[in-house]
Amino acid sequence: MNIGFVGLGAMGAGIVPRLMAAGHAVTGWNRSKQKAEPLVAAGMRLAPTPRAVAQASDVVFSIVTDAAAVRAVALGGDGIIAGLKKGGIYADMSTIAPEASRAISAEFAKQGVAMLDAPISGSPVTLAQGNAAVMVGGDKAAFERIEPVLRAIGPKVTYIGGPFILDGKMPAVPLADVTLQQKDMLLALELGRKLGSPVPLAAAANEMMNACRGLGLDHRDFVTAHEVYRRLGGAT
Repeated sequence: MNIGFVGLGAMGAGIVPRLMAAGHAVTGWNRSKQKAEPLVAAGMRLAPTPRAVAQASDVVFSIVTDAAAVRAVALGGDGIIAGLKKGGIYADMSTIAPEASRAISAEFAKQGVAMLDAPISGSPVTLAQGNAAVMVGGDKAAFERIEPVLRAIGPKVTYIGGPFILDGKMPAVPLADVTLQQKDMLLALELGRKLGSPVPLAAAANEMMNACRGLGLDHRDFVTAHEVYRRLGGAT
């Protein structure tokens, strides 16, 4: 199957090699071409625009930062929707608030396109090991068509932060920095507020991320929160 991938950050860089290893031809695009170079060297085709990605693909995935970024890559003359084939599938895997997801889906519906919302949980390392979790909402028939592709990404979840803490060596390039992880944490806290459901552990974890930012550690992988606990306990 011809797969398109828009957004080749840490998560995309972990997913694309697995798709190619499963025999899929992948065409990708990223705002920064430099991030795409290792994937191109591994066999991915690089497209000049998200629209060109869609034109070359049966299924297009996107993983970008937020709702504004989804709109930027999906809409407009050079967007995914403009190049999507008849009967093509677009699955956005970005982590965005439910309200934003519904609003974007409504925009796509006006153009006769059904978007699948498919957030993914994992990391580049867990994806390389075939461990990830994907939750898909939207059109059942479309999901059944892309299910084999999702299986190539990986069905399980593992946590890989332990070695960073035990070995005392944080990765030079964060798998997910504090700011990115806190974005997801705030979405969970907001959902808890709306439902009237207490989430004390999430609230405490969020405060540790605030402390990371206050200590100037927010550029590191979010597992660096253990450093805050060490300092609170008097350890250097």
